[in-house]
Amino acid sequence: MGLLEEIHEPKDLQTLDSTKLKTLAQEIRREMIDVISKNGGHLASNLGVVELTLALHRKFDSPDDKIVWDVGHQTYVHKLLTGRLERFNTIRQYNGLSGFPKRVESAHDCFETGHSSTSISAAVGFAKARDVLGERHHVVAVIGDGAMTGGMAFEALNHAGHSETNMIVVLNDNEMSISPNVGAMSSYLNRLRTDPLYDKRKEEIEDLLKRIPGIGSKVAKVVSKAKDSLKYLLVPGLIFEELGFTYLGPIDGHDQSLIEQVLEQAKQKKGPVLVHVVTRKGKGYKPAEENPGVFHGVGPFDPDTGKIAEKSAPPTYTAIFGETLCTLAKADPRIVAISAAMPSGTGLNPFVHQFPERFYDVGIAEQHAVTFAAGLAFGGLKPVVAIYSTFYQRAYDQVLHDVCLQQANVVLAIDRAGVVGDDGPTHHGVFDISIFRVIPNLIFMAPKDENELRHMLYTAIQHSGPVAVRYPRSVGQGVKLDETFKEIPIGKAEVLRDGRDVTLLAIGPMVHTCLQAAQELYHRGVDAAVINMRYINPLDRELLSHYARLTKHFITIEDHVLKGGLGSAVLELLEEEGIEGVAFERLGYAGFIDQGSIPQLHIAHGLSVAGIMQAAERLQLIRRVAQS
Repeated sequence: MGLLEEIHEPKDLQTLDSTKLKTLAQEIRREMIDVISKNGGHLASNLGVVELTLALHRKFDSPDDKIVWDVGHQTYVHKLLTGRLERFNTIRQYNGLSGFPKRVESAHDCFETGHSSTSISAAVGFAKARDVLGERHHVVAVIGDGAMTGGMAFEALNHAGHSETNMIVVLNDNEMSISPNVGAMSSYLNRLRTDPLYDKRKEEIEDLLKRIPGIGSKVAKVVSKAKDSLKYLLVPGLIFEELGFTYLGPIDGHDQSLIEQVLEQAKQKKGPVLVHVVTRKGKGYKPAEENPGVFHGVGPFDPDTGKIAEKSAPPTYTAIFGETLCTLAKADPRIVAISAAMPSGTGLNPFVHQFPERFYDVGIAEQHAVTFAAGLAFGGLKPVVAIYSTFYQRAYDQVLHDVCLQQANVVLAIDRAGVVGDDGPTHHGVFDISIFRVIPNLIFMAPKDENELRHMLYTAIQHSGPVAVRYPRSVGQGVKLDETFKEIPIGKAEVLRDGRDVTLLAIGPMVHTCLQAAQELYHRGVDAAVINMRYINPLDRELLSHYARLTKHFITIEDHVLKGGLGSAVLELLEEEGIEGVAFERLGYAGFIDQGSIPQLHIAHGLSVAGIMQAAERLQLIRRVAQS
């Protein structure tokens, strides 16, 4: 029996000496490598925070003290130390542990996170609530250097410094988020972490000044308050100090004893404190240390070699998007691409290599990415902004006001649309139709397969005005790719199968599910039409009106929430057209969706052939035809 099996809650760590802590750290790393090699997950980020997490739980009394984790994909160690070892092998699995903090799992998960740059805001809230209620516990936000590029983090730092409330921000600086960090903050932190003399100069200068006979102390006091260029060059952590924080660091994030000493020092100080901890992503596992980006979010792999399991499958929609954009960019020098810190995840790496001068990574800053794109468009370029669906939610105002209101020639590539699998509710892209289809001027498309994605991207580039294209995380259908591009008429759906009894309406890969269901219905005596909607906005009014009057039965199926989705849009159209008497069934999600594989989630929520058959039964189609 190892030490890890003896840790049931954080207080069990208090009796361990330095030798046992090192042994425990090794056991934690082995456990994570073993489980994630089977389940997949966020490995490199968690390997990098083992000592830091141990130190946090030894110096703070969770759950009374609040530890707020930014993004949350680095909380596997936290879960192992807070009573979830026995279920750790279920992490990111259907009905298993979440890969992110989850309040219903444990009292130690005080705040749920999945999007970056939120921890400091939440921590300020916890701290202020504590102050109002007259309580005395500590509040700690743990945020990565990548998440610090998000504007929300700076808004929270500004508020925290102004309020002067007691709280601690631990800046986990591992020099990258998912892809290497960019921007001024990254450069600033790099100077702090790489200059061995940087963190000594402030004390040395103050000590030297104080030695001046008679006036030394006064001069030192004046200089300590001065904001001249000398101070800006020599004082480490100046940007944080100017925001009202006491800055401590940078320190080695793998030196257990040192981290604990500095955290204890931070606890004794008044007002907000920022502890700058430098860690190495993938620490303790050579393949992850050498390829932290690959092992950030990794599928099953061989734990002995680090070789990732390969499956023979068609290319993903994401890969097809990236390849297609490169092809289009060769023919059109106006095309530029924008990423919010995820060029690899959005399939833009080929574009980066082929057109480095036409690619912009703005960091974790989705709002800026969209407005930046609008500026590029009005400057004469054709920007394509590739962001995951779940992260586009953060840029709604910018899409509405800065792009669509002004009819900017911007293409919004909405990757990871629909359920995405094991990352769960914070990452599922099941709200984009509801939030974007209501915006005027925005053309909104979704392809049934990878070949149609190519044509839709071409159509979007040719169109004058804002266009959004949503596509899933999954592999393609394996269809043949056309050699030449063609424009898809705006607002025109595609009839894939004619029928007289019921009309199956779908977008995206759900179209193929409808085709399979139509075949099954045919064997049950039901003649089903199948329509590939292609466009969410505008809808094909003429075609929908025709089939509504012909079949008088509609079933919509969408990898999206029901409220405000495709089904809602079709119902609105029927009402606007004055068409009555259409029996209607909508298949989609009722709310937030937990983690699980994409097929599991589709089946569980009726987005399957069986689900469509059940909808036909509710419409009494199967029984009615059988009786006739």
